Amino acid sequence: MNRSKRTTRRTFIKSAAAVAGAAVVVSMPGCAGPGVRRKPRYVIPSLTSPRLEKLRVAFIGTGGMGASHLESTQHLGITCPCYCDVDTARMQKAAELYPDARPYQDYRQMFDKEHKNFDAVMIAIPDHHHYPATVIAMQHGKHVYTQKPLAHTPWEARKLAEGAVKYKVATQMGNQGHAMEGWRQVYEWYHAGSLGQIKEVHVWTNRPSGWWPQGIDRPEGEDPVPANLDWDVWLGPAPVRPFKNGVYHPFVWRGWWDFGCGALGDMACHTMDTLFAVLDPGYPTAVEPVAMTPMHKETFPNVTVIKWEFPRRGTRPGFTAYWYDGGLRPPAPAALELDRSVPETGMIFIGTKASLLVTGDYGERPRVIPDAKRREIGQPKQLLERSPGHIEEWIMAARGEKPIDFPKSNFAYAGPMTETILLGNIALRMGRRLEWDGEKMRFTNVPEANAFVTKQYRDGWKFEI
Repeated sequence: MNRSKRTTRRTFIKSAAAVAGAAVVVSMPGCAGPGVRRKPRYVIPSLTSPRLEKLRVAFIGTGGMGASHLESTQHLGITCPCYCDVDTARMQKAAELYPDARPYQDYRQMFDKEHKNFDAVMIAIPDHHHYPATVIAMQHGKHVYTQKPLAHTPWEARKLAEGAVKYKVATQMGNQGHAMEGWRQVYEWYHAGSLGQIKEVHVWTNRPSGWWPQGIDRPEGEDPVPANLDWDVWLGPAPVRPFKNGVYHPFVWRGWWDFGCGALGDMACHTMDTLFAVLDPGYPTAVEPVAMTPMHKETFPNVTVIKWEFPRRGTRPGFTAYWYDGGLRPPAPAALELDRSVPETGMIFIGTKASLLVTGDYGERPRVIPDAKRREIGQPKQLLERSPGHIEEWIMAARGEKPIDFPKSNFAYAGPMTETILLGNIALRMGRRLEWDGEKMRFTNVPEANAFVTKQYRDGWKFEI
């Protein structure tokens, strides 16, 4: 990640944590539907008050987003008895902030030796490790915050949602935009009837271009494993392969099927979040690759367009959703004035009364289009509570100040969203339209596609809910 983007993300996370220094006023938990009077407002106590300083958090992953976790929780009144990273060279931030904490390179060992010493865990490691680390945490009764995408396969996503119910712990997926204003405004416009019925949703990202390689084959040969890296643990549940400098570790693993989820898995839990939060789509009936560059054996295509078909649910008619990556964008809708262009990342809702353009990765800048319709509709009436912060929601639930489902991207929400998103990657692998039976969790028209709903785990890395 280049320095400018890294600084932007760090600045965003720090701003989310800024509420910790003072009381925050928000609406009561739960949302009021259209026509329902909002409940009284209340004050959340400062997260740094003395009575809240005992939550003990272990960090799994201390570089990259793991370092952001360490920094963004500094003002939230936590302690850290231990942390884990497979690469000791990426432990600097943890060692600096928590010099007395005990370091580990294998989170399985950390849980074996330290599980009585912490209450909660934050996970920021490659996608193929999300499920094992999260399952172990829940089995030990730990509250868990796992980075997006929640899982590596649809099966894992569903099992983690079930596990959160079974183990009764506070959960949150790390799609920070879910704590922001944007999707809430879209929800309020939609449920006020301002947009009419949604017919199509188009979502796009600028990834992976310039972020990590895709569309390549595995390089030949191998390099010596650095002394600071436990390569066997880094591989974890994935099949064994030789180490190559700069090919997999640290950030470039995202483009490989065995380790990441490609541009779709990396960004859709951010950019498609508004779709799931507003329309509550349920299971899709089909998913289809509309366009894609050539498929390689071990890496994702460089450019894809994917389509999901969602059926009627209650009074909401069915609709279609489209995903674009690798620099592709949808055509500008007729409602977008000629002097405006489609932004680099964002989404468009096509409604029967009005359409809506959302700019950015986090759904943070929604705008009714055309401008004349925006002026006619105005700002929506507030129906939903506002968030004290994405990590703050989870911390409050983990401390017992709020119910365990208080975090709004808890696994009951994030699990089904991740599951549906990752169906798109299976459609890419099969190269054809797939019909999905969500209740039975299987494809009905292409049975061989079901092999990719889950995966094989290496010995020592298979964990059951």
